Amino acid sequence: MGFQNSVKKQSKHALLDYLRAHTRRVVLGVTAVTFSVLIGVLIPFITRFAVDDLVDGGVRWSTILGYACAYLAAALCSASFGLWMRKLLLSLGHRIEYEIRRDIFAHLTRLDYYFYSRQRTGDLMTKMTSDLNAVREFVGQGILQGARTSIGFVLAFGIMFAINVRMALVMLFLLPTTSLLFFLLLRIIRRRYEETQEQFSIISNYSQESFAGIRTIRGYGIEDRQNAHFARLNETYIDLKMALSRVERPLWPAMSMLFSIGVVLILWIGGRQVVAGELSVGAFVQFMQYLFILQWPMLALGWTINLLQRGLTSWKRIQSILDAEPQIRDETPAESEETAPPRGDIVFDRVRLDMGGVTALDDIQLTVARGETLGITGPTGSGKTVLVWLIARLIEPTDGRVLIGGRDVRSFPLQTLRRYVGIAPQEAFLFSDTLANNIAFGLEETDLEKVFTAAEVAELSPDIESFPKRYETLLGERGVTLSGGQRQRTAISRAIARNPAILILDDVFSAIDTQTEANIQARLGSVMTERTSIVISHRVSSLRHADRIIVLENGRITQQGTHRELVEQPGYYRDLDEVQRLEARLETES
Repeated sequence: MGFQNSVKKQSKHALLDYLRAHTRRVVLGVTAVTFSVLIGVLIPFITRFAVDDLVDGGVRWSTILGYACAYLAAALCSASFGLWMRKLLLSLGHRIEYEIRRDIFAHLTRLDYYFYSRQRTGDLMTKMTSDLNAVREFVGQGILQGARTSIGFVLAFGIMFAINVRMALVMLFLLPTTSLLFFLLLRIIRRRYEETQEQFSIISNYSQESFAGIRTIRGYGIEDRQNAHFARLNETYIDLKMALSRVERPLWPAMSMLFSIGVVLILWIGGRQVVAGELSVGAFVQFMQYLFILQWPMLALGWTINLLQRGLTSWKRIQSILDAEPQIRDETPAESEETAPPRGDIVFDRVRLDMGGVTALDDIQLTVARGETLGITGPTGSGKTVLVWLIARLIEPTDGRVLIGGRDVRSFPLQTLRRYVGIAPQEAFLFSDTLANNIAFGLEETDLEKVFTAAEVAELSPDIESFPKRYETLLGERGVTLSGGQRQRTAISRAIARNPAILILDDVFSAIDTQTEANIQARLGSVMTERTSIVISHRVSSLRHADRIIVLENGRITQQGTHRELVEQPGYYRDLDEVQRLEARLETES
């Protein structure tokens, strides 16, 4: 599949591409770092000259004041460049974080059913939050501290070698020890960080599913069991974090210890040279100042490399989203003649669909005439929903073709095709927004006249008028504040409001009482005469007015005809009609 293939091949998305778009800011930031560090390493020269003059004696107060002013001016300049470099580089991290999050979201909206069938929502959320934060730190602090550390090492060691080669070699000897320590720990850090992020994704996914299904959890009274499982997931996460911390913790103390050893050695060697008259007091003080200047770069080296490992690991996880390719995409350029609305007969030409190794549809030969209302029924799992998904290219057939007006649906740009197909699913997904905006969701902009008309057709307007804020009523997540029937009628309204050329109602009357259904059917009559309509239902009352009805069983069409024709021949439809007539009679008698 497309997603699997995208993981195997080399990534098309590189973090460097985002940095290239901000080359000027990066250059200015590194320049500010350079000047900040350069001025910082020049300050000890002022200290050296001041100390040597004081040791020699005879120095005037004006000279001391001059040294003090020079020291203060240099410190202010270094601090000014320091503020500038932080503003440039740390804000760069936030800018790139925004751009990556924007691109991830846009890319996720283009991915199809095949991608989302393999992905967990919690894992996607973790990549867009925790992993993206690690990338931001890597870009902002990584460039800042990386440039500051490398430039500081080069300048400080250059001057230290110029002051005293023997003492500089002592400090330089500690670097291989530091590198070996990093080499031993970083591979472990990377592996444990990956494990930690994976576990955090599991927790996020479990939380998302629990909150979405909270009514089911409370309905079964299993809150304690869910809480216990959540506690176990968190305990595992804490264990992984502690394992990661045990590897990261030695970095700072080890660097501090190595630095302290260096200070002791320099005090011993440099002190003896000062006593022997081989080194001035000012030069010794200057060298010691460089030791303290190098203290932060040496400590920051471990932190910077840790940021590097976390950032690169998180970026690889983010790349798995950006590199995923949709299997369903535009086959031809969206030229002017290609953007005409899909109108005409819908033809399923020997369509076969395999899903998960199971044949969902097999040898479907079907023509739905333009303006016809087709009813579809059949047992659960017979392929009714996936059949209509093929029209809007939500999935692709394994074999065969689907044509509209004699053209393969793959020849239409996806946005054009789906703009003229209105689908009302059985399980309507409603957003945490106003009722009016949910109905107008498929429109370019909210048109209240279309919203009102669609709500009237779906028999939703009487319910809305009883709400305190009417159409401005804010719905809870997934429309939890509405009943099942109200959610289905909202889905019908949303599909009708688009004024689609092809209207698909997928079992949208299952949670609606029969009287309300009859009212909706009466209003839908005028709507359906203007367009091609497909109604999927397990209720005969929803299908009897269709121009033609087909029965799907095990992915094959086993019956087709009008309601009168089908009830006169043995088979699934007549059995369904008899059962529902009996149920209606029993309800009336009771």
